[in-house]
Formats: sequence, C-alpha cells, structure tokens
Amino acid sequence: MEKNRILGIARCALIILCMAIFSACGLLQNTTSSLLTPQEHINLGVTYENARELDSAEKEYRIASKEIPIAYLYLGNVYFQKGLFDKAEKAYRKAIEGTNDPRALNNLAWLYYTRDVKLDEAEKLAEAAVESEPGNEEFRDTLTKIREKRMVKATGPGR
Repeated sequence: MEKNRILGIARCALIILCMAIFSACGLLQNTTSSLLTPQEHINLGVTYENARELDSAEKEYRIASKEIPIAYLYLGNVYFQKGLFDKAEKAYRKAIEGTNDPRALNNLAWLYYTRDVKLDEAEKLAEAAVESEPGNEEFRDTLTKIREKRMVKATGPGR
C-alpha cells in the first residue's frame, strides 16, 4: 500500500517535471487532465495544498470531482482554508451525498462549530462520524467540543 502511494507520488512528480519542461518548450497545450487519473489529480491537489498553493489545489480537485465524489471533501477543505464557508459547506455536502465519508461528516461539523452555527446539526454529523470510526480521536474531539459549546450556550457562561 505504502509502495503504491510512493509510486503514485513519484509519477505525479515526474508528470509535473515533464509539464515544466514541455511548457518551457511550448509543447504542452492543456493536456494535463488527460494525463492524470482522478486520484492522481487529488494527489497533485494535496501536494499543492501542502505547499499553500490553494488555487492550484482547487483546480485539481475540481477536475477530479467530475469523476470521483471524494474530491469534494478536498475541495471543501480548500474552500474552508480560503474562508469561503458557503462553498465549503456545499462541497462537504456533496462529499457526504456521494460517499458518506466520515471525514466529510466531521469536517462539516467542524465548519459549523467554528462558525458557531447549526450546532444541533453539527452534533449529529459528528456523532455519525464517530459512529463510523469510533477509534478516531479527531472525530471524538470534534464531537466533544461541539457538545461543550452547546452546553455553554444552553446554560450560559459562568453557570
């Protein structure tokens, strides 16, 4: 599994290197999409995202989302980082509809928590994520924080 991941990353790096060379020579003309699989577009998007090149990451995730719905999870993460919260919400919802991936459930719950909106729904989303992956500490942390915030709102601060 790890070997395949490394080979995938190496392939993406080789493609990027070739693209740079061909671009310099004027030989590349919008063929990137046809060179990469949707998963490779996601991998390339993650590389861009880690380098804080969010516009490039967004572009790669958009391409991948045409074929695989999990790309919406990554797209939502980019929108969240850009502060485009309505777009992030829509992307997470598409990821949930297309995959029911617990990361999308958790991330949408976290979005609501950080924006201090829809906390009832946030709790349900976080509960579903924890139910799906009970051992995931990040999901449990999200659920705990949402419940704490809801308790403070219900009882008022300092009571």
